[in-house]
Amino acid sequence: MKTFVPKNDEQNWVVVDAAGVPLGRLATLIASRIRGKHRPDFTPNMIQGDFVVVLNAAQVALTGNKLDGKVYTRYTGYQGGLKTETARQALAKHPERVIEHAVFGMLPKGRQGRAMHTRLKVYAGETHPHAAQKPQKLEVK
Repeated sequence: MKTFVPKNDEQNWVVVDAAGVPLGRLATLIASRIRGKHRPDFTPNMIQGDFVVVLNAAQVALTGNKLDGKVYTRYTGYQGGLKTETARQALAKHPERVIEHAVFGMLPKGRQGRAMHTRLKVYAGETHPHAAQKPQKLEVK
């Protein structure tokens, strides 16, 4: 008996404008696009999603009190090396990482999820170096 194997040769590029879009809604849309859940032949154990380019990461919206209440923590590895910063500080310093952190948390954990991370390209401003790939614009509702 033959099993159906989806074709994995189609790799589309899409551009998303993050200006004024809530972070969570943007991250769920991007994560589902990277995973390939929008495709009719979606297979959980194959990477067949799109490459996503995010523009205007510095203008992403955080609702409620999240600008000051949301805290990102990391540990340096040294004693007493717990570093914290609020979402407001993170957006000022490195706005790309805020979107990357939200999207990476929604991707699968493990080898496959780490391979999917490379499909996300985030830029703080309007320009990106991926014009040769002819990305299509994706509207966020």
